[in-house]
Amino acid sequence: MRRTSAVSDPRVALVTGGAARVGEVIVRALASAGYRVAIHANRSLDRASELVAELTAAGSEAAAFGAELRDEDATRAMIDRARRHFGQLDLLVNNAAIWSPTPLETVMADDVRRFFEVNTLPTFVCCQHAGLIMAEQSTGGAIVNIGDWATARPYPGYSAYFASKGAIPTLTRTFAVELAPRVRVNAVLPGPVLIPEDVSPASQKRAIAGTLVQRAGRPENVAHAVLFLAENDFVTGVCLPVDGGRSIGHTG
Repeated sequence: MRRTSAVSDPRVALVTGGAARVGEVIVRALASAGYRVAIHANRSLDRASELVAELTAAGSEAAAFGAELRDEDATRAMIDRARRHFGQLDLLVNNAAIWSPTPLETVMADDVRRFFEVNTLPTFVCCQHAGLIMAEQSTGGAIVNIGDWATARPYPGYSAYFASKGAIPTLTRTFAVELAPRVRVNAVLPGPVLIPEDVSPASQKRAIAGTLVQRAGRPENVAHAVLFLAENDFVTGVCLPVDGGRSIGHTG
């Protein structure tokens, strides 16, 4: 069922990669805050549909939209479908990303290209397409990109990933300028909020020791930051570390 826009309608948020991990927590936080949520997924579309059913049963309004973000046309079409479904688009959260080690001795140009095709170019396309849509709305809109604190202090073994994520702060500031004054664009730079299970206990311990708060964070910390940047109408062009002080920590 498609909705037509109305001033009284709750705001609509589109979250890329919103079916799992941090993305799912962001979706739940937005739904709890009263947003109608468009959940993008690719390989996790079944999980996105399950999340839609769960949120709907709890009284929220949500819908799932599939797209391969490496396909520019499919990405733009997905944004258009979400907008038509809900009748408006007020917030975009660029969360979809891939993360894996790429040892410098073996990394190839194709590895770097793969990370850029998922982590960087779709963020640009989504910011451009959704941002221009929101700029035409009387209410404007907001974009929150998800980056990584460690692009400022990269650690070994992830050169291709960091190259792709290092572009996010620049994209954020660029689109904040390009889409002003109608659309605000900010970024969250998470630290150790959801350490992968395949990371060794020693590496986990070092990551936590590198924070000033001396503990790991939670995905909810990222979701809270997304909500703050979505709601504060006098903040734009900001890249906010949510890392427990790891970006300035004295160890790790």
